[in-house]
Amino acid sequence: MAEKPLSGGSGRSGELQIVVCELADEHYGLDIAKVFEIIRHQPITPVPRAPMFVKGVINLRGRIIPVVDLRGRFGMAEVEPTKETRIVVAESSSTRVGLIVDSVSEVLLVPAESVETTPEVAAGADAEYLRGIAKLQERLVLLLELDGLFGLEEHALLAGAA
Repeated sequence: MAEKPLSGGSGRSGELQIVVCELADEHYGLDIAKVFEIIRHQPITPVPRAPMFVKGVINLRGRIIPVVDLRGRFGMAEVEPTKETRIVVAESSSTRVGLIVDSVSEVLLVPAESVETTPEVAAGADAEYLRGIAKLQERLVLLLELDGLFGLEEHALLAGAA
């Protein structure tokens, strides 16, 4: 698997600023430069014949945003939204998309030396969405590469749902 550059976000050189989200008690990090906003869960309008991974769309201040449940995308059991559930509005390959997560806990500045590449055993052909793993005190944060979260065909379907 090719190494993905760790520069980005609003951090200084050698650091990565991430938004930490939780899914099923696991921590995932999104580059803050790709995150537009974080909103409370709201009603989602289903779209007929949309791909299975698209829960539907929301109207966010006049803009239609396709919404994806990351639990379903990662093969986890889906759960009912709670008061902690959030939709992270982010950009993936120039398409704005809403990502349903269990919660958003914090924004962190991660030193580059705390980030390791994804181990080969976890870096299968369908793991292009993993940018690396940040080792932070007592926990690990899986860093997501949003541009790798969906294939080319799926990006076209997402753009069509918007």
